[in-house]
Amino acid sequence: MDNSIDGNLPENEPFLYRTGCHWAIVLGPMLLIIIGGLALKSQGFHAMMLMAFGFIWGVFSYVSLHRSELGLTRKRLLINAGFPLLKSYDIALGKIVAIDFHQPSLGSMLDFGKITIIYGGRSRCVIRFVSSPAEFVTMVRQQMPVS
Repeated sequence: MDNSIDGNLPENEPFLYRTGCHWAIVLGPMLLIIIGGLALKSQGFHAMMLMAFGFIWGVFSYVSLHRSELGLTRKRLLINAGFPLLKSYDIALGKIVAIDFHQPSLGSMLDFGKITIIYGGRSRCVIRFVSSPAEFVTMVRQQMPVS
């Protein structure tokens, strides 16, 4: 099974812009592993459990980092994001009602954020830890048909 957005694209429809998840997606798991390691001597078993949880979360985040893709063509937006539950979207640009992004303070410094897309009336797509969200949203808005 091809999880790449390239597999869903006709040959005559090239990508205008592509992005993926930002490496900051692994900061949370790394922080848990570090805190667990620092507390290992005093907390023992509980610190080991914290480190184990951080490691498992880190593996999932790492896989998600490398498998998540967002692509824009002149006609549509293709998104594959997440692990273990892959969210796949193929959204025609004419069906997008609104698209916006949010960057927390750390996201502004490291250039990552959350993108929210409302399409087809009530459907909503939210992708977190997107790299360069402002640039991506600007590119999508430039390609959207004027109504």
